[in-house]
Amino acid sequence: MSPVLSARGVTRSYDHPEGAVEVLRGVDLDVAAGEVVTVSGRSGSGKSALFALLCGFDRPDAGTVAVGGAPLPAVPAWGDCAVLPQAMGLAHELTLAENVALPLRLARRTGVDDRVAELLAELGIGELADRYPPEVSYGQQQRAALARAVAIRPRVLLADEPTAHLDHGSVPAVLGLLRRAASEGTAVLIATHHDLVHAIADRRLAIVDGRLTTTG
Repeated sequence: MSPVLSARGVTRSYDHPEGAVEVLRGVDLDVAAGEVVTVSGRSGSGKSALFALLCGFDRPDAGTVAVGGAPLPAVPAWGDCAVLPQAMGLAHELTLAENVALPLRLARRTGVDDRVAELLAELGIGELADRYPPEVSYGQQQRAALARAVAIRPRVLLADEPTAHLDHGSVPAVLGLLRRAASEGTAVLIATHHDLVHAIADRRLAIVDGRLTTTG
């Protein structure tokens, strides 16, 4: 199966007072439609740097990133590459429901209200739809951010530590939604240290010395 998300020979260095620090060293990666792949690595290993390159937030020093075989544009469409960042990135002036609806409305999709209600209910925050992000917990914000990321059924979903702020009881619903997104054709790449997240993966990778290796 041809990959939806691919990277070839990706390198990235950052300036440091003692000289440039090479964080990524020739990273190669393929993620196919319907596949869940997890990435682990110690703090500072380059996970966040890799995700920033894969979604277009940053540019590699060398190498290429492609979605659907086409080079990643400077600002990829949300339907091509959706992101769940650790910072969540919800608009505080919008309600949770309005945040989830935003990519759907920008893409002029139909059935927006039903899709939003379905996702919020599945994640156990349906009763919070009309609240604003500062009015709910970090875990509830993270679930709303996930709902926003999957709402448009993107070709690629990049999720950075999607269970970081969750209580234990909320984790199964989040994992179920990530797995369902893959079953609907999304290529899902997750940075995580959580064993339960790794358990739903088709493949497990790790960043070691700036390169990706297979762990399971």
